[in-house]
Amino acid sequence: MTRYPRDMRGYGGFPPDARWPGGARVAISLVLNYEEGGENCILHGDAASEAFLSDIAGAAQWPGQRHWNMESIYEYGARAGFWRLHRLFTQMDLPITIYGVATALARSPEQVAAMKAAGWEIASHGLKWVEHRDMPEDEERRQIAEAIRLHAEVVGERPRGWYTGRCSANTVRLTAEEGGFDWISDTYDDDLPYWRRIGSRDQLIIPYTLEANDMRFATAPGYIEGEQFFTYLKDSFDTLYAEGAAGAAKMFSIGLHCRLIGRPGKIAGLKRFLDYARSHEGVWFATRGQIAAHWAATHPPQDFDRPSEMTQSDFVAAFGAIYEHSPWIAEKAHGLELGPAHDCAEGIASVLARVFRSASETQRLRVLKAHPDLAGKLARAKRLTAESTAEQASAGLDALTDAERVAFEELNHDYTEKFGFPFIIAVKDHTKLAILEAFRRRIANDRATEFAEACHQVERIAWHRLKDLLP
Repeated sequence: MTRYPRDMRGYGGFPPDARWPGGARVAISLVLNYEEGGENCILHGDAASEAFLSDIAGAAQWPGQRHWNMESIYEYGARAGFWRLHRLFTQMDLPITIYGVATALARSPEQVAAMKAAGWEIASHGLKWVEHRDMPEDEERRQIAEAIRLHAEVVGERPRGWYTGRCSANTVRLTAEEGGFDWISDTYDDDLPYWRRIGSRDQLIIPYTLEANDMRFATAPGYIEGEQFFTYLKDSFDTLYAEGAAGAAKMFSIGLHCRLIGRPGKIAGLKRFLDYARSHEGVWFATRGQIAAHWAATHPPQDFDRPSEMTQSDFVAAFGAIYEHSPWIAEKAHGLELGPAHDCAEGIASVLARVFRSASETQRLRVLKAHPDLAGKLARAKRLTAESTAEQASAGLDALTDAERVAFEELNHDYTEKFGFPFIIAVKDHTKLAILEAFRRRIANDRATEFAEACHQVERIAWHRLKDLLP
């Protein structure tokens, strides 16, 4: 049994109404990454210097050596950039979420005191600002625990939010398994928070951003002046604001770094954007903790049996009747590559249809023959499946006039005599009159054309049945 862990569906084409406080059209999350003093440095016990997110073009790690210039750029973030941003945000009275590297926070007591005095949310950004991609799972788990311990020691309370950034494939699972986080942000896959089932826990995920992010001042392609940053933020905001006006409110995350946006020429673009956003009605500036609390209260996790996690017997019990008297289709579909994207009506419709389409013509003919005549003898004897009974009743085929009954009987007989299988149509798509019209039109088809149309209608019937069972 193959199960694919990535979720390509998300909310699909119908995301939930965020229902932000006050009817806000967009929620803006300002995130300030505090990494200064937590980066790679041999003084921190690392094997080489830092090379990531600085103003040094083409920076590379220096194994076994201190990189004085790199260190001083990070120090600028702590010594000057942080305080410039602190003044800006406190003067504007904006709520801020700090992604705080635990070792960096421990080396910056005055900055931590200023964060706390301002009432900012201080989330964890891991133990050290280093790559985790090759870190053994047990070591990453140990570092997560140590980051929480040190954070609580330095800040005075454990973090309730988490973002590693330079994460591994295990990070989200490991932090969720820790069990103490209201939210985790190591994804970039949506414009809204969402719940992710990890083990027995429903973990709230608040996606982050790498594009509405000042890191693009230090990467290519990127921004080279504050005006470009302002323009990108403004365009993003305008799009989300318009969507919110249309009833599809979203979240807008903005990522910032003390040593980058804290420079005078860069912060001007940020300030211009903040003034612009604040000039609009219906904008909710919030910490990620506030967003998490709102989402948990307004959109709690919905528990349901996920098809991709079902055993074969449970899967067949749930979907074996979708194709009339043909449970073998569900049996084979269970062995396909299922994942979160299949935990919905469209997903199961897709895998069942794949099995049906790849079956031999003889097998598909058996499925067609398993369908009852419309308004036929089985219906009158009340011997249809529950699904067929409900479907035929939805189009009024259980309440025919004498003339209509005669018409259906004659058409059923002539159609079956010609094609060797009963007339099949997704009655939920049609009125009684439209069904009769389709009956008379399709009986003129050649067999190949009608066989293909009947198969199409079988898939459509299955889709309707699944829509009654799954989101």
